[in-house]
Amino acid sequence: MDPGLVARFAAIVGARNCLAEPPALVTYECDGLTSMRARPGVVVLPASTGEVAAVVRLAREAGVAIVPRGAGTGLSGGALPVAGCVVVGLARMRRILEADLANGWARVEAGVANLDVSKHLAAAGAYYAPDPSSQRVCTIGGNVAENSGGAHCLKYGFTVNHVLGARVVLADGSVVDLGGPVADPAGFDLLAAFVGSEGTLGIVTEVVLRVLRKPEATRTLFATFPSCAEAGETVSAIIASGIVPAAIEMMDTLAIAAARAATGLDWPEVGAALLVDVDGTVGEAGHTAARAGEIARGSGALEVRWPRDEAERQLMWKGRKSAFAAVGRISPSYLVQDGVIPRSEIARALGEVARLAREAGLRVANVFHAGDGNLHPLVLYDARVPGEERKAEELAGEILRMCVRLGGSITGEHGVGADKVVYMGEMFSEDDLATMDLVRSAFDPERLFNPGKVLPAPRLCGERPWPSRVRPVEAADPAGPA
Repeated sequence: MDPGLVARFAAIVGARNCLAEPPALVTYECDGLTSMRARPGVVVLPASTGEVAAVVRLAREAGVAIVPRGAGTGLSGGALPVAGCVVVGLARMRRILEADLANGWARVEAGVANLDVSKHLAAAGAYYAPDPSSQRVCTIGGNVAENSGGAHCLKYGFTVNHVLGARVVLADGSVVDLGGPVADPAGFDLLAAFVGSEGTLGIVTEVVLRVLRKPEATRTLFATFPSCAEAGETVSAIIASGIVPAAIEMMDTLAIAAARAATGLDWPEVGAALLVDVDGTVGEAGHTAARAGEIARGSGALEVRWPRDEAERQLMWKGRKSAFAAVGRISPSYLVQDGVIPRSEIARALGEVARLAREAGLRVANVFHAGDGNLHPLVLYDARVPGEERKAEELAGEILRMCVRLGGSITGEHGVGADKVVYMGEMFSEDDLATMDLVRSAFDPERLFNPGKVLPAPRLCGERPWPSRVRPVEAADPAGPA
């Protein structure tokens, strides 16, 4: 980037918060999908909405693409730079500005870590419900961009269900407030367009979040099964009975082995396992959990166990939430994918995944949000073996196509980003995509915000815009961004 332009960005955010030297830019070449990389021209780290707006105005004046970035934990290349762009990192904007627990909301800056909201509210008996596995580090702004989910979104909903308002910097550098802490704001719901827009419409700098009171009690059960078929049938049976668990997570043999290796849990070598949370009043949680356990046994469970105390319960959830990164303990390389199928199709879908894996000569570990059918197949391979990387990519793509055939989606919570933009044509017609592009153009007519994400150029439908979408693993990190 032209040094003069860099100097003008530095004048806005301060020299320490303007990164333009190649070694400093390496960190920002990718997000959690490390196989896709591009070198930005400059990275700016603003500390206020005013600084973000000034950066956007300058970038627009210079005709430079703008890529917003939170913590960089995304797994779909949503924060992948465009060569020579300005990356606007919001990590310094991490203040919790106010909380009104009587009316159930909190206002935070975009760089606040997801879990820090609940920590801040814990003493008052409140919390923020969406809980991505990376919640210790992922940011609220990034959650809004991707419409992030989490294990407990079955009962409580995704990010979109918990965002009441947002302060947004638009493409011309103007600042607008959308929605707010009111029950039903008048006018068109423009806020909904921003949640899940992956930074293509503007930059969210502040968010008004819905916060909830902690349930009086939570009961957790762990059930094991001979195969994924029985586990999938159990999920459908529990929900068909009228029970709405806070969470139902499913793991297959490989995922259980990875979690066991990472945490030391004494989980057995079985075909599949379910980790189920139910919550409510003490009486309600106890009764509902017991009923869920009975349904699991009636559906073929080998064992149903209950944690002895809160410490063991937390360890069980640590095993589930570290499973993605822990797969690095059982495979030298892996590819994380994210798709959705109807809940009633879990057993069929996992059978198809197994068939596709056999045909490709690869292994797939499955650990996912079974309650809402959000699959997270992890394609295991060895990058050192010629051709395996390409086979892993192709297998991941076939799994997404299978999800669409079964009436699902190519993403449940990881977003489309740059990774899955080529599959948008599997779900939507050219007219559908053109209509979506009209919405984008209304907010950003020059398409400076996060180009190349979500909506494919016509020539990219069905094509591969990147040589590789595969994430190599050198060493396991249980605290990773899964």
